[in-house]
Amino acid sequence: MKKGLHPESYRPVVFKDMSNGDMFLSQSTINAKETIEFEGETYPLVKLEISSTSHPFYTGKSKLVDTAGRVDKFMSRYGNRKK
Repeated sequence: MKKGLHPESYRPVVFKDMSNGDMFLSQSTINAKETIEFEGETYPLVKLEISSTSHPFYTGKSKLVDTAGRVDKFMSRYGNRKK
């Protein structure tokens, strides 16, 4: 590999999907405040709201993930209007 290509902080990081608990290991430069033990090693932890294991496009399932109540707010404003 070419020297000096990647930043100094390029390291293995565990990403955790908070909607279903799946975790995967990848390389990243992201700053992480937490650590986790994964496959016998300790890695920095980055929490994700959604990943390819829970996203409807990749899973083929229509699953509504609404963490901020945006759908309820929309439905209360515009939900039952018909022309």
